[in-house]
Amino acid sequence: MTGTRRAALLAMVVCALALSIAVPLRTYLAQREELREVNASQETLRAEVARLEQRKRELADPAHVEAEARRRLHYVRPGETPYVVQLPGDAERELEERRPATEPAEDKAWYEQLWDSVAAR
Repeated sequence: MTGTRRAALLAMVVCALALSIAVPLRTYLAQREELREVNASQETLRAEVARLEQRKRELADPAHVEAEARRRLHYVRPGETPYVVQLPGDAERELEERRPATEPAEDKAWYEQLWDSVAAR
């Protein structure tokens, strides 16, 4: 065999090895990335479980439940007199909080709305 044929044969063997290694290597790297994402998600879920367990312990305390009912639902005990303090700017602030954040969509066909969003009008 001549030197050129040997070089061509060696190049073919190297290419075959590279191609046979590339697919499993790509799969391995993809699985490592997926494992990283799953671990991050698991840590987030663990933190959420810890927060919910803390909230569960808080709600098991009758004093805390009573305080929440008084604060959020404005409950009072029998014989107590409830007072509601309204400041001058509270009425406008409540209206702004209830108002939707965006204006309603115009009465246009869907393709016109799409074109307007693409054209940034």
